[in-house]
Amino acid sequence: MTKTDLASIYEKAGISKKVLDLGEAALEKLAPRFAAIDAIAEYNQQKVILAMQKNRVDATHFASTTGYGYNDDGRDTLERVYADIFGTEDALVRSQITCGTHALNLALSAILRPGDELLSPVGKPYDTLEEVIGIRESVGSLAEFGVTYRQADLLPDGSFDYDNIRKAINGRTRMVTIQRSKGYANRPTLSVERIGELIAFVKGIKPDLIVMVDNCYGEFVQTTEPSQAGADMVVGSLIKNPGGGLAPAGGYICGTKYCIDRVAVRLTSPGLGREVGANLGTNPAFYQGLFLAPTVTAAAEKGAIFAATLYQDLGFKVHPAAEAERYDIIQAIDLESPERLLAFCRGIQAAAPVDSYLTPEPWAMPGYDDEVVMAAGAFVQGSSIELSADGPLRPPYTVYFQGGLTFYHAKLGILMSLQKLVDAGLPL
Repeated sequence: MTKTDLASIYEKAGISKKVLDLGEAALEKLAPRFAAIDAIAEYNQQKVILAMQKNRVDATHFASTTGYGYNDDGRDTLERVYADIFGTEDALVRSQITCGTHALNLALSAILRPGDELLSPVGKPYDTLEEVIGIRESVGSLAEFGVTYRQADLLPDGSFDYDNIRKAINGRTRMVTIQRSKGYANRPTLSVERIGELIAFVKGIKPDLIVMVDNCYGEFVQTTEPSQAGADMVVGSLIKNPGGGLAPAGGYICGTKYCIDRVAVRLTSPGLGREVGANLGTNPAFYQGLFLAPTVTAAAEKGAIFAATLYQDLGFKVHPAAEAERYDIIQAIDLESPERLLAFCRGIQAAAPVDSYLTPEPWAMPGYDDEVVMAAGAFVQGSSIELSADGPLRPPYTVYFQGGLTFYHAKLGILMSLQKLVDAGLPL
C-alpha cells in the first residue's frame, strides 16, 4: 500500500490532505514514545495471563448465573484474578456496580460513619463526586449522614501541600481519597510513585487512615497500580481501561479484606455480602475484556499523545504536555472558545462507528455544575475507553479526549476533530 492509497481512504472519510499532512508530521516524532508504551503493554499482558493461569481460569467460568447467583465460581475466580493483578488481598468485580461514581460511593459509604471526616489531599474531586460527598447538596450524600469533608489543594506547581495536609488531618479523619486522574481540573495526573509518597506521608501522621484511590483511566498505564504503593482500596469502572472495550457494564474495587468485606455488604445487604450477585452472562466479556485491557489501554494512550503533539504543534495549550510522562489516557486541550470545543467534539462524533451522523450539543447533565458537551459513538453506552471527548462549557473551554480501542481509530478521531475546526473557519 502506498501513501497515496492511505491519503485516498482518509479523503473518503472527509480528511483533507492538509490535515492529514499535519497528522503525519506529528506522528513522525512519536516512534520512540510508542515503543515505550508497547513495552509496558507487553509486561502488563503477561501479568494478566499469569493471573488467569494461576487461578486456573477455564471454560466453565464463562457460564451465566441468574437469581441470587449463589456459588458463582466464574464470578469468584474473576475476583481472585483481579486481586492478583492489583496485588491486593481481595477484590469485588460486579456488573451490579453501575459506573465509576457508583463504585467510589460504595467504597466511601462502606467505611465512613457519622462523625467521620473524609480528606482529599489533592484538591476538589471530580464533579460527579461532589454530590456523593455533599460539597453540592444532594439527597443521600455523605454529608446527610453526618460525614464531614476537608480538602488540601495542590500547590501552584502541582506538588502536594504537605503542611496543609498535616494540618487537615485530625482525630475525626477516617479516610483519605486520592484521585489519580485530573478530571476536569487543571492539574497533573498522579503517577503510582507520587501516590505512594502521599500515602506514606498521611499514614505516617495517622497509621489507621483508610486510603482510597480513584484509579479511573490509569489502569495498565504503568506496570504497577496504586494498591501496590500502599492504597487500601483502588476503585474503577469496567467501561474504562480494565474492561478492554468488551465489558458491557460494571465496576471493580480491589483492596484489603477488611475493606472489601464492607464494600460487599454495602453493595448488597448485611448478612449477604459477596455471596449474592448473579453475573447474568457478563463473565465472558469481563474475562476477555481484561485480557485485552493492556493493549487497548496502550492504543488509547498513543491516541492521547498523538492529540497532544498535533495540537501543541498548532499552538494550543495541552495538559499534559506532548513530551511529558503519562499516567492516564486522558488528554486535555485548552481550545479557548465554545465554538472550538463544539467543533472538536463534533469531529470525534463524526469519526465514530456508531451514531456518527449525530451532532453533539451541550446539556445540563446530572451530576455536573455546568452544561457539558459529550461526543461518543460507542458500542457500549458511556464507555470512555472507546473514542470519546467531552468538556464543560466554561473558560478556557478545555476538551478532555480519551479512548480508542485501536490507535487507528483514535488517529482518525483526532484528525477529524481538527478537520471540523478547519471546516468551521475557526482560527488555529
